[in-house]
Amino acid sequence: MAKKAPEYVDGYVIAVPKNKVEAYQEMATKASKIFIEHGALEVRECVAEDVKKGKLTSFPQSVLLKRNEVVIFSWVVYKSRAERDKTVKKIMTDPRLEKIMDMTTFDGARVIYGGFTTLVSASK
Repeated sequence: MAKKAPEYVDGYVIAVPKNKVEAYQEMATKASKIFIEHGALEVRECVAEDVKKGKLTSFPQSVLLKRNEVVIFSWVVYKSRAERDKTVKKIMTDPRLEKIMDMTTFDGARVIYGGFTTLVSASK
């Protein structure tokens, strides 16, 4: 049996003001549809619930979380790195994305971002 190319995941950690979570959710919902349309397999946007500030490292510390903010942890799954690269090019040139992006819902300078090859994947 041929070995399937590993899935590729873009991950993000973002600080969002608590009073803008609803606006962020609306923007992310619209953006996720564009991502899926252009080739992403899955988009998840998650609000921190059981996340504590650590002594050395933590999600709140990673984004320099302020008192009035919450951590958003999100990821986008693609078939492969090559698919991700093609998909992101399409997404970034889609005029609909510019219309829905509201950069006042989070501080883009404090976004933690990275691309990852899947090592283990399990689901029910």
